[in-house]
Amino acid sequence: MKSWRRPGWIASILFVLILSGCGSSSTGTNGGSSSAKIALKIMVGGINKQIYLPNMLTRQLGYFDQEGLNVTLIDESSGQSAEDALLASQVDAGSGAYNNTIKLQAAGKKTECVVQLGIAPGEAEMVSTKEAGQVLSAKDLKGKNLGVTELGSGTYTLTIALLRKAGLTLEQARYIPVGAGDTFIAAMQQGRITAGMTTEPTISRLISSGVGKVLIDLRTPQSTQAALGGSYPFICVFMRNDYVNSNKATVQKLVNAYVKTLKWMSTHTAEQIAALMPPDYYAGNKALYVTALQNQLSIFSPDGKMPAGGPESVFSIEQLTNKNVQGKQIDLSVTYTNEFADKAT
Repeated sequence: MKSWRRPGWIASILFVLILSGCGSSSTGTNGGSSSAKIALKIMVGGINKQIYLPNMLTRQLGYFDQEGLNVTLIDESSGQSAEDALLASQVDAGSGAYNNTIKLQAAGKKTECVVQLGIAPGEAEMVSTKEAGQVLSAKDLKGKNLGVTELGSGTYTLTIALLRKAGLTLEQARYIPVGAGDTFIAAMQQGRITAGMTTEPTISRLISSGVGKVLIDLRTPQSTQAALGGSYPFICVFMRNDYVNSNKATVQKLVNAYVKTLKWMSTHTAEQIAALMPPDYYAGNKALYVTALQNQLSIFSPDGKMPAGGPESVFSIEQLTNKNVQGKQIDLSVTYTNEFADKAT
């Protein structure tokens, strides 16, 4: 298993500790000291990506504090990293793609999504403007260098799914891990990738700068259905099943906080939501950040529940794209739970 201690990890956790006031004697919104709260570490697979926005927003709104939780959000490059850290018991929860729980069960590891944050990927396959005239559909990605966040990540799975739907095999393209944001944009500018799967606000930055164009859009449930042939619930908060079963009261508090955030989001505008994000999330252009968020507000769950039929649809994609899942008996009922979202107050 790869190490989760990558370059920048120390800076990431220090950034979060400073903002959250962890380790201080300051009083939270519930009136108790931080030392009296339940401490939880959550690794987020790219905290400034808009698809992960509910994690930071929950903290900014004070809902972790209200539930008596002292939450440290640890930033990493992808949901794959969160998966690794969770299995190593280095964090209590991960925020990443739901399909991770299916992949892990195929490998004999049991994890489950306890609250569903996203009901669509909020991603897009972007193509370099220089090559957009020759790359008009997924079929035209044959033989190309394709950017993904990280090998094994959600962007990797979605890329392969689009290729398979177009009749191509895994081996008919090359996959280049380029992260997101500045590193993704640079890879496309430099010609290291012809196309790639990425999130907002990187998508809108590519479009506004003229570097890239949208080839396949997965930023709404409707466009996702059209591209993949089914729904694709994506970002969630997942934990080890044994931890959930032994700490139900704590998990309920955590889910309560997230569901409050999702309900708050459903009654506020993109501009109001963006106003609560740290300024560095805007990458120097707050107006563009707001526009990008507006374009994909429909991906966020209104209630934290796994949508009906979602697990089956995601499993079908895994069977199509993941050799480690193919032929395995998977019990989808233990890869997610609506128990806590149903009770959330």
